[in-house]
Amino acid sequence: MRIARFTTGDDPRFGFLQSDNGKEYIAVLSGDPLYTPIAPTGERIELTDGVRLLAPVIPRSKVVGVGRNYADHVREMGNDMPTQPLLFLKPNTSVVGPDDPIVLPAFSNEVSYEAELAVVIGRMTKDVTPENAHRHILGYTIANDITARDAQRTDGQWARAKGFDSSCPIGPWIETDLNTESLSITTTVNGELRQNGNTADMIFDIPFLVSYISEAFTLLPGDIILTGTPAGVGELNHGDRVECSIDGLGTLGNITIRRDA
Repeated sequence: MRIARFTTGDDPRFGFLQSDNGKEYIAVLSGDPLYTPIAPTGERIELTDGVRLLAPVIPRSKVVGVGRNYADHVREMGNDMPTQPLLFLKPNTSVVGPDDPIVLPAFSNEVSYEAELAVVIGRMTKDVTPENAHRHILGYTIANDITARDAQRTDGQWARAKGFDSSCPIGPWIETDLNTESLSITTTVNGELRQNGNTADMIFDIPFLVSYISEAFTLLPGDIILTGTPAGVGELNHGDRVECSIDGLGTLGNITIRRDA
């Protein structure tokens, strides 16, 4: 089941993405499926009818990132292999949706893309075991963990480098039924392939990450976990179009802009 958050020019709404006779449409829901019972309104809107897909969720609380979770990425960055997950936070103001601009910050001259599988939490989660982690997951979406690499090196902590406005594009929807053990992850910039990895190469798997993170933070409905990126990260420049794709989830695309360009 795919849950989309969308607008046709009015307030954001939610719906299920469905197909009928080769056409995709949204079956509109009343309320927010993270907090209210699912209630279809009976309205159906074709995706071609002026529908704009938005970030499928705006976390009420936080985005938790996991650094260095693919061995090939650890090696390309010249770091030691982690013995436990490396965590960081991104504020909810960093979240944007499909086709929203990624605004390159004035304080950085080296901004990178990082395609990632994102976990969307569906219920309050604290001190869960890996075996029970799946009960707390609503579904999955695509994320691009945009990083000001020069600020990451100089600051000594990653809040500014990874938390600036528009540094967390997510979308295009939440898929609730997905086997995440072996999914292809790719990134293209202006049509050129830059990243080509697979979730099977994660150092720490998703059930372990949910459990580990919940020992430190209470995860709330709508919180997002970014599960790390494979090798191939690189720079973005003004006017670039970056597209992150994951099997079973589709493609998340955004244009990068620099306000002073």
